[in-house]
Formats: sequence, C-alpha cells, structure tokens
Amino acid sequence: MKKQIFRGAATALITPFLDGEIDYKALGELIEYQIAGGIDALVIGGTTAEAATLSDEERYKLYTFAKGKIAGRTKLILGTGTNDTRVAISHTKFAERLGCDGVLLVTPYYNKGTESGIEKHYLSIAECADLPIILYNVPSRTGVNLGFNLLDRLSNHPNIVALKEASDSVDRLVTLAAFGDKLHLYSGNDSQIYPTLALGGRGVISVMSNLLPKTTHELCKCYFDGKQSEALKLQLELLPFIKSLFIETNPTPIKFAMAERGFCSTEVRLPLAEPRKSTKEALIRELKKIKKFE
Repeated sequence: MKKQIFRGAATALITPFLDGEIDYKALGELIEYQIAGGIDALVIGGTTAEAATLSDEERYKLYTFAKGKIAGRTKLILGTGTNDTRVAISHTKFAERLGCDGVLLVTPYYNKGTESGIEKHYLSIAECADLPIILYNVPSRTGVNLGFNLLDRLSNHPNIVALKEASDSVDRLVTLAAFGDKLHLYSGNDSQIYPTLALGGRGVISVMSNLLPKTTHELCKCYFDGKQSEALKLQLELLPFIKSLFIETNPTPIKFAMAERGFCSTEVRLPLAEPRKSTKEALIRELKKIKKFE
C-alpha cells in the first residue's frame, strides 16, 4: 500500500502579481487564509500558479517562501512538471532538497510525446529524487490523455503514488478508481469532487478553494465522515460558482474573484489577460451568492 500524501482538499494556489513581480505580501496573507480555513494541503507552482510564465529563479524563490511560511502547518506539494524532462528533473531535485510532502507533475505539454516517451519522462523524474509523485492528467491543456495501460505501468514505481485527474469523463473516473491503493485518485475538477470521492478518491486539488478553503475542506470532510447527503448538497450549491471560474482560462477568473475580496490584484501574465466585461459580471453575480460559504 502506498503512502497517502493527503486526504481532503488541497488548493492549487494562485501566484499574486503586482507590477510584474510576485507579490509576496499578498502571497503570505493567502497562505495564512488557507491554513486558517483548514485546508489539507497547498500546491505551489502548479497550473493555477501560472508556473509556465515563472523563471527558474522566481519558481525557486516561490517554493522557498511557501515552505518557510507554511512551516509544517499543512502539507506542501510543489508543482515541478514541465515539457522538458531535464528541467522537470532539476525542479524536482530542488523540491527534494527544500523539503516537501510531494510533487505534482503535469503531463508534458506542446511536445505531445509518444506513450513510450511520456513513460520515460515520468520514470526519469521518479528515479531522480525520493519524493511521492502525483501525476497530473489534463488533456484540455496538454493535448495528451494518459492511457490506462501507461498509468498501470507507471503505478508500479514506488514513488508514483497518485493521479490528479482533470478530464471530463465519468466513465474514465470509474476505470481509474479500480487502481485503488496502487494509484490514489484526486479530482482535478471542482465540479467532480463528489463523484470522485464516491468512487474511492482521496480528495481534490482545487481552484475554488483559493476563495473557499473552509467550504471545500468541509465538503470532503462531510463525505469522509459519512455525511454524504451534506457533501452532495454542498457540491450542487457550489456548481454555478465553479462554472463561473472557468468561463475563461484559469486562473484569470479566480484571480478576479480574489481581487474582488481584497486578497490580491487581478494581474495575470501574458498571454493571459484581464477578464472580459461579461465574465466579470458573471463572477460578481456568483460571488454575491456564495458569500455565505466564505
């Protein structure tokens, strides 16, 4: 049986920017807000963090700041995946030296590797450091959907312990659930938290929990505590807000929502841009409705 990195809700934390630089004051306040909300883990340097636009220097400073600020109060997972295996290995080795509870590795994007190439990519990283690895399947961004046979082979490596699944197929979730303890399953979609838990999943790596850490944690806790009807009620009530967060490319909407609540600026890095007026209006409507959950 493989060691579980976390159970419940992890936040794929945004990276707040101000005038082109990482806003560490806002970041520190965000981390404190997450911990106060009972979040079970924080993912730093993932897709929602706009990691693809961070320099290596920025990334490592971000990792180091988060490690010091969290100070062991919740689990720390670092996003170390890229589409260059050598760079991903370098990031993962840094994460190991820094000390964290695990790393998140996105499927190599743009290159669109073959199955054998992707397998070698993941195994090369798994061999470079003694850290628990969460694979991240997000075909809408990468153009690649990790096959079941490939996942089965990868799950044989002791360091590859989990999968963050962000496809839209419930049929696929059912098949992935069959891996059980061989490959722990986390939802990568806020709209699928309840179905993933119902299929034996361990939790969610969430976008909405940037604003709603307490409620996202509570949704998972209710399910694990046997209060499935309460968990389902929360999932259904939150669906309109969740949908509003993906009208445009993440993290543009969640950053706008966080700015509306005074946590940070709306600033994103190109090629992302300020949300459209219609998106802002939709988000403001939903923010009014979910005020009770904050």
